[in-house]
Amino acid sequence: MDMLMNPVVLSVLVMIILCLLKLNIILALLISAVVAGVSAGMPLAGDGSVMQVLIDNMGGQSETALSYVLLGCLAMALSQTGITSVLCDKLKKIVKGRRFFLLLLLAVCSCLSQNLIPIHIAFIPILIPPMLSLFNELKIDRRAVACALTFGLKAPYIAIPAGFGLIFHGILSTEMAKSGIHIAKTDVWHYTWMLGLSMVFGLLIAIFISYSRKREYEDRPLQGLEDVGNRTEFSPKDLITLVALVIAVYVQLHYDSMPLGVLAALVLMFLFGALRWGNIEKAMTGGLGIMGMIAIIMLVASGYGGVIRATNAVDHLVNGVVAMVGGSQFYGALLMLLVGLLVTMGIGTSFGTIPVVAAIYCPLGLKLGFSPASVCCLLAAAAALGDAGSPASDSTLGPTSGLNFDGQHDHIWDTCVPTFLHYNLTLIVGGMVCALMIFH
Repeated sequence: MDMLMNPVVLSVLVMIILCLLKLNIILALLISAVVAGVSAGMPLAGDGSVMQVLIDNMGGQSETALSYVLLGCLAMALSQTGITSVLCDKLKKIVKGRRFFLLLLLAVCSCLSQNLIPIHIAFIPILIPPMLSLFNELKIDRRAVACALTFGLKAPYIAIPAGFGLIFHGILSTEMAKSGIHIAKTDVWHYTWMLGLSMVFGLLIAIFISYSRKREYEDRPLQGLEDVGNRTEFSPKDLITLVALVIAVYVQLHYDSMPLGVLAALVLMFLFGALRWGNIEKAMTGGLGIMGMIAIIMLVASGYGGVIRATNAVDHLVNGVVAMVGGSQFYGALLMLLVGLLVTMGIGTSFGTIPVVAAIYCPLGLKLGFSPASVCCLLAAAAALGDAGSPASDSTLGPTSGLNFDGQHDHIWDTCVPTFLHYNLTLIVGGMVCALMIFH
């Protein structure tokens, strides 16, 4: 009962319930932040208050929020050129009506965005909206598409030591070393690849079982693109657009700035005539209309994470696990994973969860008799849990941003709930099996 009254637990439960009841996500986050702060004894106003901490921490996701807005503008600009309709027509000929092939292809493309070309969610608002008509034609359940995209945004950084995966593994290695467990970051994947494999099962279940049936959607024009005609052949200006996209990726990777990369693409498209002056305002307004809400959600989510940390309740929650498990490896592993799920859903980032829980989980794991490999696996799973299914995670906001371009995809019930069920549950099973059996 004491653990249920923990401010983190209370707040995350309130957020989940409000979101499932379809309350606006921003309001749900604000209310949940107040619940966390008040239950931890923080004042509502003044120095150190809930609202002050929330507002002070909103800047933590400012670059991500700006990236979302600019990506929306770039997606609108690309659609205005007509190149997206051409690419969609070419893809349609490749797919030839094979729904499951298309879903697996999307999962592969999403994986590449984490490791080979680490642009994260940047490709989604550009690639997915023009494909909605193809999804409708094939009667693909968009929940399956959401699961395919989220799989690619999440599984690679857990299992593959490249791109974002190398960053994730580096944080794991560093934080474990602080507690006396030394595993080189280039060796972490030896113990986490099984977690990625467990997510593969979740993906296959989602595509071939849970959402395999055909689902009808209306053929609606994309918001802000009602007057854009369809083309099936490339024009000379399309070459400029493709070059601009390559430049955008290069600038982002070279300067480690997604907003700068998108801005470079927009400027090049205008200077060389791919984007007309008269369409710039429409592209900006349309992009802001589509992606503005998601950008604000990211800002508020960052503030909410700040409130969660300011309550100091995470330490109490983790210490509560230590007191509860006794000497049981099974319950110890299970509670470590469940607490990781709550913390990640509250903080909003797997990468940021590792330092929060590692200081307690590492000595606890060793005390319970787990091997260093098992501790590494448990810590990785505990941090990754919650990234899929969290209403404020970019792993769910990204897919929704593309799939809801025509207003027919619900963020909570069509993205968050399916990805939560198919990936968090399989990660828990995978983490338990790895810790208690394979690497024990």
